[in-house]
Amino acid sequence: MNLEKEPTVKRLNRIEGQVRGIVRMIEEERYCIDVLQQIQAIKSALAKVEDAILKDHSAMCVENAIASGDEAEQRKKFAELIDLLSKVKT
Repeated sequence: MNLEKEPTVKRLNRIEGQVRGIVRMIEEERYCIDVLQQIQAIKSALAKVEDAILKDHSAMCVENAIASGDEAEQRKKFAELIDLLSKVKT
């Protein structure tokens, strides 16, 4: 993995704080729309982390499999991506 760890970890720590904030909001019986807006912010932040990891996987693992000329490894990496994308659709 060649992912830039520091910004990714910072983003995940921020998300963790946002989730704790939602717990407090629910405990304090805050307005539902405010809670839902925070949930949307978390989903957006997680999507950015997911995109970064997917780009890293494509740039490193898939690219290396292609460069290796190993057809079995190429098929394996391609199948991983297809499996992941099919899960995202549902």
